Amino acid sequence: QVQLVESGGGFVQPGGSLRLSCAASGFTVRYYVMRWYRQVPGKERELVASIGSGGDSYSDSVKGRFTISRDNGKNTVYLQMNSLKLEDTAVYYCKAATISYWGQGTQVTVSS
Repeated sequence: QVQLVESGGGFVQPGGSLRLSCAASGFTVRYYVMRWYRQVPGKERELVASIGSGGDSYSDSVKGRFTISRDNGKNTVYLQMNSLKLEDTAVYYCKAATISYWGQGTQVTVSS
């Protein structure tokens, strides 16, 4: 049974950092392209970062500030978020590119 559990969100001031975690079960993350998305109420879900065998990629809005990584031994994917901005406030989700399952997400709030 596929499961993704996101954690690590919270409240942070502009310029701060957070590290999100996505613990996977029911499949092995090393064999999949893994992605982080975010969603603000009333807007479409936005792809922010991907990691696969060919490397990683980022949306222009987070490039240079966010880093996606994975620990194959822990079957976990991470999103290190630095220099956070007000507009990074959203619910963040991880997902395997070819598996139709979404976790519950983790809320990130950037506010002064």
